[in-house]
Order: sequence, then structure tokens, then C-alpha cells
Amino acid sequence: MEQTVNVVKKKDWKSYTIKSLAFWVVFAIIAGIAFGMYDPKMAIATKPGIDWFIQALKWLVGPIIFLTIISGIVGLESLKEVGSIGLKAFIYFEIVSTFALAIGVLFGNVFGPGHGMNLSVESLDAKSVAKFTTNTGDVGSIWSILKGAIPSDPITPFLNGQTLQVLTMALVLAILISAFGGKHKPAILKPLEIAQNFFFKILTILMWLSPIASFSAMAFLIGKFGISSLINMASLLAVMLVSVLVFIFGVLGIILWFYKINVFKFMRFIAKEVLIVFATSSSESALAPLMRRLESAGVSRGTTGLVIPTGYSFNLDCTNIYLSLAIIFLSQAFNIPLSIGEQLSIILILMITSKGAVGVTGSGFIVLAGTLSAMGGAIPVVTVAVLLGVDKFMSEMRAVGNLCGNAVAAVVVGAWDKQIDMEKFRYALDHPETVADAIPG
Repeated sequence: MEQTVNVVKKKDWKSYTIKSLAFWVVFAIIAGIAFGMYDPKMAIATKPGIDWFIQALKWLVGPIIFLTIISGIVGLESLKEVGSIGLKAFIYFEIVSTFALAIGVLFGNVFGPGHGMNLSVESLDAKSVAKFTTNTGDVGSIWSILKGAIPSDPITPFLNGQTLQVLTMALVLAILISAFGGKHKPAILKPLEIAQNFFFKILTILMWLSPIASFSAMAFLIGKFGISSLINMASLLAVMLVSVLVFIFGVLGIILWFYKINVFKFMRFIAKEVLIVFATSSSESALAPLMRRLESAGVSRGTTGLVIPTGYSFNLDCTNIYLSLAIIFLSQAFNIPLSIGEQLSIILILMITSKGAVGVTGSGFIVLAGTLSAMGGAIPVVTVAVLLGVDKFMSEMRAVGNLCGNAVAAVVVGAWDKQIDMEKFRYALDHPETVADAIPG
């Protein structure tokens, strides 16, 4: 009898593994790394696999965010609730983002990943970073943020995945419907919800292609930059990894603890989204599935619709860790000492400039270059060239950390504003398999 039970369990496990998307994503990651090492030239040629996947996601993410925000806000009792959620989200973003910046500076000083490198500015090729170091003058200015939030037309933001512009259009339309819709609001909501479910079904189908995208992303990464680039900058990568883990399980863990939520259970709850983001190196790949998962677990649609998309524009915590750590690393690598006052000014400058290149390709380097410029040339802007080889590897850490940060933000703001069913949410944490999501398996 015991043997029969064991055989059944074994078969069930095998059946689950084969049907699990997470299994195939992990398999694809390992295969991609191996292929990148075996045939770098051919591996680089697989790049269209990840490019097409991300582009398809951009086409879907825009409509999903647009529909979720409108249906969420229109479904709220009053526009006061919109203002309340928005204000609390803003306060949370600023406080936690500052902690993230401080962690980057602190860990950079404690571990000193750039000490002993003795690099020379004269040996760098300024042309290699020219596209990132031009037009950095208005990075972080209110005007540049407002300009980036206003679309030139209503179609392009959806095609290019301009989250901030889609967010702006959705907010304006939702507020107009809430203010003037009156008794017609339920009739307006019904087709919006049907359309939202339709796009989520397409997203669920698309996610089955994520193993192909994962293989392509990893193969290209290893083929293009090689394992040697990892070894050469191993100290910086290690410090970045430790910083991100401390932020997730330390800072976010403490925040969740205040709401009697176990951070390890929470990480298990969003494990599928974390894996997809890590594999594809793109936060966009899990933005919509994360919104659906949190909403299914008891967070109100208005909260997820406002906090998650806004967070991906203004609450990129682990990008902040990367920016502050990178500046400390560059100062050490090029033997440019920074006083305590200068390091505090880095945090203050980054609190502004880190909001300045939302939705721009290469935004990490643009913000980094803009911050170095704002520091008055204490560290030459051209020094960012030494980070080119490992930036792609660090992007996985940034993307995963940003996902976790925004997931926690939605839960905290929802709890703070009483927009979450905590009993349902805690049950979902204990039984994640019962929650509807857009990632199969």
C-alpha cells in the first residue's frame, strides 16, 4: 500500500513538473547559459527571441494598465479615495526609496568593491557611452518628468509600452468618468471588465512563450559579454546582490512585519513573477500578472491599478541601490575620494534624478550620467563606461528587486488605506495555488 502511494505521488510530481511553466523557465535559463558559453556567436544571434517577447508584452501591458486603472478608480466610492491612495503611495515611495539609496551608499563603503582597481580616466573610450551621456542636463527636472508623462498622441504609448503616459491618460479619463458618469458608471464598467479579462487571457497564452524568451535572453547575455566580464567585476556584482537581498528580506521584511505578514511567505506568493522577471531581465514581463495576482488575493483593484504602474515609474528601489552603489564604486575604482558631505549629497541628488528618465531606453546610465554631472564633475561622467560589461547582469537584480518593492508597496498602501481584505490576503499567502494569476503552472 505504501509503495502504491509513493508511486502515485512520484507520478503526480512528474506530471506537475512537466506542466509547470516555472520548470521550463528554469530549464531554459540553464540551457541558455550553456549555449552562450558553447557558441557565443550563435547565442548572440538569438536576441530577437527576447526582443519580440518584450515587444509583445509592451503591446499587452498598456491596455491592461489602462483598463485596470479606469475600472479600479471608477469602482471606488469617491474621488477622495483616489487622492488618499495616491498621497499614501507618494509618501511610501519617497521614504522607502531613500532607504534604498542609503543602502547602496552604506554597502559600497563597507565592502569597498572598487578598492584596489586603480583605473585611469584617460584609458577610457568616451565614444562607448556617448549615447548615455548626452542630453542629461534636464534629468530629474520637474519639466522633464511632466514632458515624459504627456503623450503626443493616444496610440503611441500603447505601442511603445510608455507606462507613465498610459497611466496619465487612464487617470484623466477615470477621473472624468467618476466626476460626470453618475448613474451610467456601472454600464461603463461592464465592457471595461470584459475587455480587461480578454487581454489577461491573451497574456496567459503569451506567458507560455517565456521559456523561449528566457533562453534567448541568457544565451545573448553570456554570448555577448562572456563569463569573464562577471569574474572581472565579481566584487561589484556580489555587493549588489547582498544589497538587494538585505533590502528585500531586511527593509521590506520589516515593513511587512508591521502588518503581520511573513516576508518569506510573501516571496513564495510572488515566486512565479520573480522567476519570469529574472529570466527576461524585464519588469514589464510581470507587471500585469502581478497586478492580477494581488487583486485576486484581496488587494482592491483601485490600489493595484494606481500603485503598481506608478511604482514602476517612481518606486524603482533596487535601481536606486544600483545608482548609489555605482557612484561609490566608481569613486573607489578611480581613486576619487568622496567626503561624508559629498556622499550625503549623492543621496539628495539621486532622490530627484532617479525620477528623471522614466521609460527611456538606457535610463539607468542616463540617470547615472546625469547625477555625475549634477555633482559638478567630481567624478568624470565617462567613468560609467567601466560598467557597460556588467550592467546587463545587474539588470536582473534590479528588475527582481523593483518587482518585490512594488508588490510590497501595493500591499502596504492597501492596508494603510483599508483597501485590502487582510483575511483573504493571509489565506492567499498560505495557499498561493488558490489565487488566480496570468502565469500558468
